[in-house]
Amino acid sequence: MTAQADTDRSNRSERRPRLLGWRSALLGVVVALIVWSLIRAFVVDVFYIPSGSMEPLLQPGDRVAVSRTAFSSRPIERGDVVVFDGRGSFAPLDSGRGWIGDALQGAGEWLGVVPTETVYVKRVIGVAGDHVACCSPDGRLTVNGKPIDEPYLYRGDAPSSMKFDVVVPSGRLWLLGDHRSDSVDSRALLGAPGGGLIPVGRVIGAPVAILWPLDRLGPMTTTPKEVR
Repeated sequence: MTAQADTDRSNRSERRPRLLGWRSALLGVVVALIVWSLIRAFVVDVFYIPSGSMEPLLQPGDRVAVSRTAFSSRPIERGDVVVFDGRGSFAPLDSGRGWIGDALQGAGEWLGVVPTETVYVKRVIGVAGDHVACCSPDGRLTVNGKPIDEPYLYRGDAPSSMKFDVVVPSGRLWLLGDHRSDSVDSRALLGAPGGGLIPVGRVIGAPVAILWPLDRLGPMTTTPKEVR
């Protein structure tokens, strides 16, 4: 055996562990991405809050963890804060960007580098069968004829500057933002198809923690629940 053959065999032997190392690292990254994708698809997802419509509970720029299983063992109740897909109600079903544009937008949303355009967060004021109206003689919202207290409202905001009188049908929700003067919610869709009533099936889950910014990091509650 020549010296050159020995050298070639030695080089191949040295390259083999390096190749195996890179392949193992790449496989680990792929597996981690698959696991993370499954967790986000079925257990906990992360969403960006682009507006102040839910202040003071949520601030613009917050990144929140959303439990996709929050309502798997109980029904959605008045007072719950829900994250939902607004396509077909708050947003058009067709973005007009085409599938490539939608794919790029979806990738940016998944990575958290662009705001989510079709996902919203609001508070449940009325569930199926509720009669929700604005307003009582003292300016409060009424649910089934009874004025409700709303301690979560943004300081200085009225319960609503727009009058409405709605009976929530089966399978739908009446949703409002806590910062009523800065919220596009069910009130703004009264004349649209569906009348501002969001299908329960569009609910993704409930926010359970603030992940960013760090000075607001920690679990969150959507209480107090005074919508009774």
